[in-house]
Amino acid sequence: MKSYELFDSRLALLETARFQDFENDYVVSGCAYIYEQVFGISITLLKRLLEYEGATLAASGSPRAILKESYRFYDFIDEAAWLDMLRDRNTNVHIYDNKLAQDLIQRILNVYIPAFCQLRDGLMERYGELLMAPDDQFV
Repeated sequence: MKSYELFDSRLALLETARFQDFENDYVVSGCAYIYEQVFGISITLLKRLLEYEGATLAASGSPRAILKESYRFYDFIDEAAWLDMLRDRNTNVHIYDNKLAQDLIQRILNVYIPAFCQLRDGLMERYGELLMAPDDQFV
């Protein structure tokens, strides 16, 4: 499944953030950008998996609707963390203050990366090799 493979590879890149120098504004911006990518890919992945499960509420495509439906299907998703991620994803483009940017980086490192890892591990446990199947075989 292409969206899972993309999610997994971008998450691996985001996980390297803990080794970066966040005194550098360019690095801060890059980390925030990769976080936004991983979040967006996560929503796409969840929507696809919910469709596979037969969930109809996620069909709207709204990230909030997809997340709410995901809580019903996946007990490994931390609702509070994901709602915070959605909020930060929506407001990240408006962060011009270095203190706010540093606060976001701390949430990415301490809360969001672990939540993404929980998603990765939980999905792999539930779906296994199905996640690696070509898109046209994932029905």
